[in-house]
Amino acid sequence: MIIAVVVILVLIVFGLIIYNVSIHKKIQKFKNMNQKITNLYVVQDFMNAIGETSTVEQKIKKINDILIERYEIKYSTIVVFDGAEYQVKASNVDQKHWGALKALQEVDMFKDSIQSATPKYVTVNNENERLPYQEMEFGRAKSAIFFPLYIDNVYIGYWIIESGTPHDFDNVDTTVLEVIKENIVSVLKTVVHQKTLESIVRKDLFTGLYNEEYLYGEGKKIIDQYTISTICMFKIINIQEINRKYSRELGNKVITQVSKYVSENLAEDYVFVRYMGPKFVIAFSGVETNSVADFLNDIKEKIENMEIELTEEEKKELNLEVKPSRAKSKTSKEIAIPKLNFVISSYYKGTGLEEILKKLEEYLDHADRSESDITNI
Repeated sequence: MIIAVVVILVLIVFGLIIYNVSIHKKIQKFKNMNQKITNLYVVQDFMNAIGETSTVEQKIKKINDILIERYEIKYSTIVVFDGAEYQVKASNVDQKHWGALKALQEVDMFKDSIQSATPKYVTVNNENERLPYQEMEFGRAKSAIFFPLYIDNVYIGYWIIESGTPHDFDNVDTTVLEVIKENIVSVLKTVVHQKTLESIVRKDLFTGLYNEEYLYGEGKKIIDQYTISTICMFKIINIQEINRKYSRELGNKVITQVSKYVSENLAEDYVFVRYMGPKFVIAFSGVETNSVADFLNDIKEKIENMEIELTEEEKKELNLEVKPSRAKSKTSKEIAIPKLNFVISSYYKGTGLEEILKKLEEYLDHADRSESDITNI
């Protein structure tokens, strides 16, 4: 009888062990599935951050905030080498510690990590110790993982996560962190093109207007606040004639006067840039093509009734003299009257702005030299 009871108890124990193992596997499977779902959410959040109308720095900061929130990371810092120096692009660490954080590539243990392209885990054993790279701070971080970042095998910086608890990352799933790191690299690789555009945005010397590149960065943010907008490109079609017949200086004044008049008559929500040479672009944000016709006709009429000339004072400043071949008498004037050719097209948010601009430019470049109209294509 006792033997039978023992056997039953042993079977029950084995059954419980098998049940517990099964439950553990299911829990682990659930954790893995939950982690995968979290990763997918993070990737989606990353993509949303990239698509937001913000600067590169704001996007990287948003990505870092996502990492901190989604993975409950105590401290997260992204440092990128800009070609001249290391810069902290995003961090939730007090700014007084940034000097140390952007100099980690000089720490021996991290030099090895950068050379081997492998992460480096460092920690302390008790609260009285500090991490090797810490200079003045003792209580903030007690463990950290350093991840070197590479784009197409080119080292571009690093990502470091830190905790205020010793050995806090001992059992962390490094595969998940590697996925996060690769997502950071993907984001940095995506926004590098935007950064290039932002860095080459300039204001035109004569008109004070932004150049073409502005349209693809800050300008596009304004335009993409609306589902549909109208893109207008116009060209001063007789600028070469003015330059040749009178002077380049008078041609420059024509450009400045035309751009000034247009600027003064545009709403703040509209984007106006000097596209190239005598070509300009107006983006009527949130306005359809049939609503801009009257305005453009009025602008065109006013500008083409302008009589632009250099004053005597301007001629003196420019050291210009009236050439005998160009002047019939001392009282003759060199007056330029600009002629414009307009072309407009609809732009829908999310579509290729550069393709529309290319189409408009091609139209103006191939239009008859005498054409002076407002054309909708």
